[in-house]
Amino acid sequence: MATVYCTSDLNLTDPTSYHPVGAGSRALRAEVQTTSRASAHMTVTHTLRTPIRPTLLKLDRSLSNNPASTISPWTGQPLVSGRSIVTMSSYPTLIKPPKEPTGKSAIEDVLELTHLEDINPNLFTNTRPLWHPPGARGIYGGAVIAQCLAAAQRTVQPSFTVHSMHCYFVLNGNADIPIIYHVERVREGRSFATRTVQARQRGAPIFTTTLSFMREGSGGKKLVEHAHHMPDVPFPSDEQPGEDLLRGANSPFVSQRIDILNNDSSRPYEKRTRQWIKAKGRISDDGGHQAHLSALAYMSDSYFIGTISRVHKLWRYSASPASANKKEGGGKLGITPETVEKLKKLDDATLRRMEGMDEDIIAELRNVDVKDGEVVWKLGMERPEIGMMVSLDHTIYFHSPKDFRADEWMFTECDSPWSGDGRGLVHQRMYTKDGTLIATCVQEGLVRLKQDAPKL
Repeated sequence: MATVYCTSDLNLTDPTSYHPVGAGSRALRAEVQTTSRASAHMTVTHTLRTPIRPTLLKLDRSLSNNPASTISPWTGQPLVSGRSIVTMSSYPTLIKPPKEPTGKSAIEDVLELTHLEDINPNLFTNTRPLWHPPGARGIYGGAVIAQCLAAAQRTVQPSFTVHSMHCYFVLNGNADIPIIYHVERVREGRSFATRTVQARQRGAPIFTTTLSFMREGSGGKKLVEHAHHMPDVPFPSDEQPGEDLLRGANSPFVSQRIDILNNDSSRPYEKRTRQWIKAKGRISDDGGHQAHLSALAYMSDSYFIGTISRVHKLWRYSASPASANKKEGGGKLGITPETVEKLKKLDDATLRRMEGMDEDIIAELRNVDVKDGEVVWKLGMERPEIGMMVSLDHTIYFHSPKDFRADEWMFTECDSPWSGDGRGLVHQRMYTKDGTLIATCVQEGLVRLKQDAPKL
């Protein structure tokens, strides 16, 4: 049994107190199965405008001395009804996901939100389970970035478009638990609107962001304009690898990397990592430009902080998986010993089209073996390895929010001006295929090498 969150106090000794939590279509219905003073079990069905998953609740007085085990996702405070604690079975979503095909693109399905307006007009939750890359420490960060943006966009007027969002990753997200997104309407101005969004699981914030929206056309007719030019790069190939071994089959976007610019330089800050990226399928017209903005936000986190390891030519696929279960991988890029074996069987041309597969990594694949379920170096071939690499914060500046489609190829270029003290900073520019600069992103992350000596 895991935690469930109830907005209404229940008195076990008074069945008449099981009252609706609101007017209209939302109600809380409870059927008392036993009414012993020692404990009571009841089935509770929440009826909202969207069908919510029927939930078996257990209210047990014997747990009343440990209220901290039941925490509200909105307040972070213990939830106690009289002397009772409310628990339920764990699900990755609050609302049972629809089984029928939506007819929308994969990225729209992944990022779909359910508005919990019957509870609070500023609350949203993920409609479908979020992607946890195999072996990663938590859910894909781009999903939370994008869903926070999607939630905030639904609280502003249609004439306002996002121009910046500043994010902090607080805790690893758990793909097996629903996320509650709470939007705070900080400011409503004539030209600008401000929102903050906090993503919570088990009552604790896992992610927080502040977004600023600007009314379209409020800059006036006379403008100060310039934009960074897109470099001259080869266009993406029409051919794609049959299987994305690093992201898995469920990734809603595809990418093709380009060779690192200035890769032979001894100065990492002079190097540029580059790739083409786009959402799979076609994003439907129903989502408007907001769907493309959310998709761009999702993809902006793709191998972002990984730029540090690429410009330093560090081995990114741990030889000793961090997980107790070696099949789950090392918590960096979802790599597993089985995946390494598959990569070693691919030809160089196929590997070169895969994200993150630089020439040095392709060469090093030939210098590792898989023995007894672990990735190990061949004798004398060891090199510095990433021990931990996670995002700390993420910023996106949207320059042309209505002038691109996220389901068409976009070019991204990253550079790192600094790294030190176990952290690294990366800049990213995103362009349409015809060269229009549509977004600039900044990310700082934790970048630690695998140490030779144990920590003291």
